[in-house]
Amino acid sequence: MNNFPGGSRSRVNKAGTKIRSGEAALDDLLMIEEWRAAHRAVLNTFQASLRTKTRNKDIVVAQRHKRRNTIFDKLMRLPKMELSRMDDVAGCRLIFGSLDELSNFRESFLKSKFKHKRKNELDKYDYIKSPKMTGYRGIHDVYSYDVKSNKGDHLKGLLVEIQYRTQVQHSWATAVEVVGFITESQPKFQKGDKKYEYCMALASEMLARTHEDMHSCFPRLSDTDLLSKFNEIDDELHLIRTLTGLNIAETEATDNKNSILIFKPDGSLEVKTYSEATVALNELFRLEKENPNLDIVLVRAESSEEIRIAFKNYFSDAKDFVRLITEARETLTTQQKNGC
Repeated sequence: MNNFPGGSRSRVNKAGTKIRSGEAALDDLLMIEEWRAAHRAVLNTFQASLRTKTRNKDIVVAQRHKRRNTIFDKLMRLPKMELSRMDDVAGCRLIFGSLDELSNFRESFLKSKFKHKRKNELDKYDYIKSPKMTGYRGIHDVYSYDVKSNKGDHLKGLLVEIQYRTQVQHSWATAVEVVGFITESQPKFQKGDKKYEYCMALASEMLARTHEDMHSCFPRLSDTDLLSKFNEIDDELHLIRTLTGLNIAETEATDNKNSILIFKPDGSLEVKTYSEATVALNELFRLEKENPNLDIVLVRAESSEEIRIAFKNYFSDAKDFVRLITEARETLTTQQKNGC
């Protein structure tokens, strides 16, 4: 397709290859930005449908563009991936109060009339049934955008990822990203000090057992051994104490639904809000170009509170995780004392 965002799929893939080799020129970066920006319309279509289906339900819905630096990092980590096939550049996230609510909604959504095509098998990205060894739990579905109008024909085939998590699972995923911000390790990507990765994996098992009556990545560990190993590694890392002491960035309530989050070298967070999505996207690209070393992300939600809930990791907000892991510790300790 001559009008595919970025020129063509092969052109986008070549630009991605040049990013890996360090040979990307200005026109390569411009092609990638054009392709990346085109996902905005796809995101808007999916989030509108999801909001309609979640109306009057206690389900958080948010959407996000994958950060440019994160895209480039993923290209480096996965040398065989073609950029045009990266399926999480555009993402919608749904957060549920319970596993039953998650399962019921997804089952209903999969049965609904939807012209866009799901690319994955039902259980392929079900990390609740089969948690990752890092401890990540949740479900992902990848859709290929389909449209019959000439206006949107050039967007056909762009991919969008829908993430399903419970509040418990989301609290863990948030904490993992916060750990990546405040340490030199990235347990989410299995990079850096393996102790942080091990600690968070144990935490995932504790949360799964005590809050959702299921297992995560250490199903064979006894409750006693699980608690002992977690306490031992946490005594060494002081991770829970560190997370407890984080200063949580506050944002003013706003009617603007598009927010750019800018992370400063000193650890502070600057938030810019915009009423128009196009203006926000253009500003994102400008800020990324002027500040290539800063972590900058564009998110969209219906309110500032929804942004805080769905993107707590960007606000260094791990208080839900701390509360839940503290409760899990108490539960396992009590069971141990009672000989259960």
